[in-house]
Amino acid sequence: MKFEGIIFDLDGTLVNSLDDLADSMNEILRNAGYPVHDVETYKYFIGNGIRNLVKKALPEECRDEETVSSYHKLMTATYRKNCLVKSQPYPGIIGLLDELKMRKLKLAVLSNKADELTKKIIEALLPGYFDIVIGMTSEEYRKPNPAGALEISKRWSIRPKHIAYIGDTSTDMQTAKNAGMFAVGVTWGFRTKEELLESGAKMILDKPAELSIAVNL
Repeated sequence: MKFEGIIFDLDGTLVNSLDDLADSMNEILRNAGYPVHDVETYKYFIGNGIRNLVKKALPEECRDEETVSSYHKLMTATYRKNCLVKSQPYPGIIGLLDELKMRKLKLAVLSNKADELTKKIIEALLPGYFDIVIGMTSEEYRKPNPAGALEISKRWSIRPKHIAYIGDTSTDMQTAKNAGMFAVGVTWGFRTKEELLESGAKMILDKPAELSIAVNL
């Protein structure tokens, strides 16, 4: 498959942000006297935006809209301070991006993380690689809504079928499918190979370097 552009998810795909997200939410839960969660559990809270993470992390009896909204604001503020404490690109990601840039491919990031935080993390950890970086500005556009992916396609003037969308969750695979893009799942992130395949992944990568080979097919 010959691609002209590649869109990456952020959390679990480019950057391992699990510890910073878990630490931030657990700090809030602990201060409120609520039970905390182990880091592995947070793998299943991540992928649909911070508001959704907050809702899943709170006790079931505390998931009314008013409470979720209040803790969402608190989590956003807490995570803003903590988002670069432990987060790092996954091994092999910088080498992959160097290779893709050398091949003159268009590169973008599309995340369900808040736009401000998405841009902050990319600027700090992976500056200079991406033509477009888009985070979530409204729940209305939360993936798997393909609007963000299609906006990138339009700005690049590249047809969706010539773009690969790469992510680590079912949400990412559904986004690719909804946008008419080639869905690539990665196994180094937060979900399983089985989930990715069931959600429509057309290719599975176990290591970042495998994409460098795949774009020449």
